[in-house]
Amino acid sequence: MDHEILVDLFKNRPSLAAELLVEVLGVPLPPHSGARTTSIDLTQIQPAEYRADVVVLLLGDELPVSVLIVEVQLAIDPRKHFTWPEYTMGARAIHRCPAGLLVVAPDPDVAAWCAQPIETGIPGFVLRPPVLGHEAVPIVTDTAEAARRPELGVLSALAHGAGEQGANIAAAVLPAIRELDEDRARFYGDLVLNSLDDTARRALEAMVKGYEYQSDFAKKYVAQGRDQGRQEGRREGRLEGERAVLLRQLRARFGELPEAAVVRIEAAEIAALEQWAERVLSATTLADVLDVPS
Repeated sequence: MDHEILVDLFKNRPSLAAELLVEVLGVPLPPHSGARTTSIDLTQIQPAEYRADVVVLLLGDELPVSVLIVEVQLAIDPRKHFTWPEYTMGARAIHRCPAGLLVVAPDPDVAAWCAQPIETGIPGFVLRPPVLGHEAVPIVTDTAEAARRPELGVLSALAHGAGEQGANIAAAVLPAIRELDEDRARFYGDLVLNSLDDTARRALEAMVKGYEYQSDFAKKYVAQGRDQGRQEGRREGRLEGERAVLLRQLRARFGELPEAAVVRIEAAEIAALEQWAERVLSATTLADVLDVPS
């Protein structure tokens, strides 16, 4: 997963961090009625400068009730054991409310490292970062859920698109994101389709016939997929024809063929079949054609 893409999902839906903390990781948060992003600059003392990936304010009656730091971590970085406590305490001081942290770490090894308790040296102050790993990301296959929280649907596709649920996730998310503004719908559509493996893409095509793909990427993908399918069909048909003709010619010239010769012909590609067919007329033995014992 790309760092900036994950960051953008949390920026586009400020409440996503709180939803994942409460619903997936079981972290309690104060009651709140809204969420908005705020400045990512958490600098308190010059000349040090600290900038989190996303900072979200949870609001109650338009007043901050909690501030959440969202950090996307794609690699192990020991410096974070020093900056994460600084982020949370800096945000707490700036906004005068409790502070929380959510670390998004798709790689299992990185996620395990991120979840390690951080000893600050102050008795009783041990930071235990809540970590959202790859497997913890919810699998969103319900269209209504995807429409209510499209960023969660896209995150689900990024995490699980290449798995057995990839087509089901995409089938739920793609119709939902059509209701978004044009730029975001195209961007999310590209992300969802690009997250699928070949098996999931073929399954999706069968599931959502008639769906009008919106983005240039999606239209190009569909066109290429169909053209590739036609080309593969023609290629396979030609291969079968070439093999059948060559087998008939060889049996007419040399009688029943050894099993090794048949196996070799069945596995051969067009170039080899054409070369062998040219040799049939002048060859005196099967070995002259295939270079195998006759």
